Order: sequence, then C-alpha cells, then structure tokens
Amino acid sequence: MRHMSSLTEQEILALAISLEEEHARIYADYADGLRQSYPASAAVFHEMAEEEDGHRRLLIELYRQKFGEHIPLLRRQHVKGFMHHEPLWMLRPLGLEKVRRQAEAIEDETRRFYERALEQTTDAGIRKLLGDLAAAEREHLDLAQKLSQELLTGGAIEREDAARHRAFVLQVVQPGLAGLMDGSVSTLAPLFAAAFATHSTWETFLVGMAASVGAGISMGFAEALSDDGELTGRGPPLVRGAITGVMTAIGGLGHTLPYLIGDFAVATSIAIVVVLIELWAIAWVRSRYMETRFLRAAFEVVVGGLIVFAAGILIGNA
Repeated sequence: MRHMSSLTEQEILALAISLEEEHARIYADYADGLRQSYPASAAVFHEMAEEEDGHRRLLIELYRQKFGEHIPLLRRQHVKGFMHHEPLWMLRPLGLEKVRRQAEAIEDETRRFYERALEQTTDAGIRKLLGDLAAAEREHLDLAQKLSQELLTGGAIEREDAARHRAFVLQVVQPGLAGLMDGSVSTLAPLFAAAFATHSTWETFLVGMAASVGAGISMGFAEALSDDGELTGRGPPLVRGAITGVMTAIGGLGHTLPYLIGDFAVATSIAIVVVLIELWAIAWVRSRYMETRFLRAAFEVVVGGLIVFAAGILIGNA
C-alpha cells in the first residue's frame, strides 16, 4: 500500500479521477435507492452525482494534456489514509440520515486529499485545478443544503419524515413490540406455575430461562420467515427476526431474573413488580407508535397479562 507522500503528480491525478468516478457512482446509487420513498432527496443526490462527474471530466482533460491517454489504475484502497466506505447493500434499507452522513464524510475526505495533494505538486496547471476542486469540495456540502432547500419544498420534507417514521415503525417497532408482548405475556404461565408448584427459586429460574430463550428462538424464526419485506416494506427478514427474538427473550427474562434471589417471597414480589413494569412499557409503546390510546392499550395488555398470570398460579397450585 502506497503512502500519499510517495505519489507522483501523474499518480495524484489518476487517483483523483478514480475518487471522483467512485463518488459519482455512490451518489447515483443513493439517488436510485431513495427515489421510491424519498424522491426529493434522490434528486439532491442525482445533482451531486452530476457534480462529481463534472470534476472527473476536468481531471481527465488535464491528465491527457499532461500525461497522455493511458491512466494507471490507482484507487483509494491502494493508498494509506483513506476511509472504508460501506457499499450500498450494507446500508439498506437506505435512510436519509445514514446516506447524508456518509456523503458528508466523503466530501470532507476528498477535500483533505486535494489540500494534501496541493502540498506536493509543483505544476501550475495541476495546482490550479486541485485548488479549484478543493474549494469545490468545501462548497459541496453547502450546495447540497441549497439543493435541499430548493427541492425539498411543498411538503416534501414532511412527506419524507412521515415515510421515514412509517419505515421505523414497520421495521423496528412492530417486530420489537411483538417480541416484547410475547415474551412478557406467554412466559408468565410456565414461570409462575413452576414457582407455586415447587416454591423453589432455582427451579423456577431454570423454567423461566428455558421458556424465555425458547420463545425468543421460536419468535425470531417465525418473524424472519413470515415475509421477505419486499412487498410489505417491513425491511430485511433477518433483522426483523433478530429484533423480535431478542425482545421476546428480554420480555421473559425480566421477570425470570428475580428468581436468582434465594428467598421465594421476595423473588416473587419483585417478579410481579417487573411484570407490571413490562405491561406498562408495552402499553406505552403501543400508545406512542401504534396510535392507540394509552388507557385502552393499558387495559388490553393488563387484562391479557392478568389472565395468563392467573392461569399460571392456578396450574401451579393444582
């Protein structure tokens, strides 16, 4: 891997051409990936891609004047000091803040590259173009903001915010809520049945652990296999499955862990308090994200939880 200081003027221009071409393709990918859900922001990235293409053409024209037609292959991974930018498939589902942050990092890195390249070039024509491009990169973020102001109008910002909120609810809140509800409610019966049947905190803890982990695995697979997210917009199935599985396990472990306490009465009292907290949290999430009145959500969740809780106690005392 080369050091920046070892590059010749010819190699600096070749690397700059490669960088501008890569950035143009990245922004074009962003524009294509955002077009369906965020059309206004997609237009911003389309403009940025065209800007980078213009920089590349200027660099190629100067390179031909100075060094001829052959441009050696020199990319960012061949030179020390460059960041690794995640490919588009690792950023999906594309989020506005995610791609904007990466675009900002790209522009800042490129600006610093041009400023460093200026320090080790002596040709007047090359220095002028590199200086112009460094200034352009400094202004590129301002350009993006200006484009945003011009294109994100007429309710576009509000629509994109609403689309982003819907995606968050579909891809994160709903799978997490389903897991938390299942873990918190479905494990009540086996846990408290074991507790009142054995009055042994350790055995109750083992039953709760088995129920929580088993429910987490089962719910995780069920969610991941329910749909691939292509038509529903619910996001990558593996991510949804992981969220659901983890939240299911957490929901069960919350009222299982108190049984690590040796005193049965104290452990059971704490477990009951934890159950009430879990049910309140579920009701709050439903009220906050699922447009359900808090009192209605609390009533539905508490009633269901109390029925399962009572079933566990009755079975344990049978």
